Amino acid sequence: MRLRVKRCEILTRDVLTNPVLIHQARPLDFAQAREVADQKARELGADPMLLAWYEAKSGKFSPPVECCSEAKPGWIVYAESRGGPLPSTLTTRSTFLYIAMRQGKR
Repeated sequence: MRLRVKRCEILTRDVLTNPVLIHQARPLDFAQAREVADQKARELGADPMLLAWYEAKSGKFSPPVECCSEAKPGWIVYAESRGGPLPSTLTTRSTFLYIAMRQGKR
């Protein structure tokens, strides 16, 4: 189940931990953005696992966590409370948060 981010929650780079912006020559759909973000996460951390994501175009996010903080959307708080994230990977319209599952590049 996916939920929409409440309109009062505005996602800005300053609520993300060490954001990494991935520049693309053309707009990517969600699946393409995820593939690019997965590759970047592998460069940044050993055996990365996706903890949370947000797609601006649709307003969808995962996990479907209700507000945990007034300063950040719940899906970001969820990822941070699970030991993540590696630097956030951002494409033009999507945000992905990962954790390194084993010691290494992080």
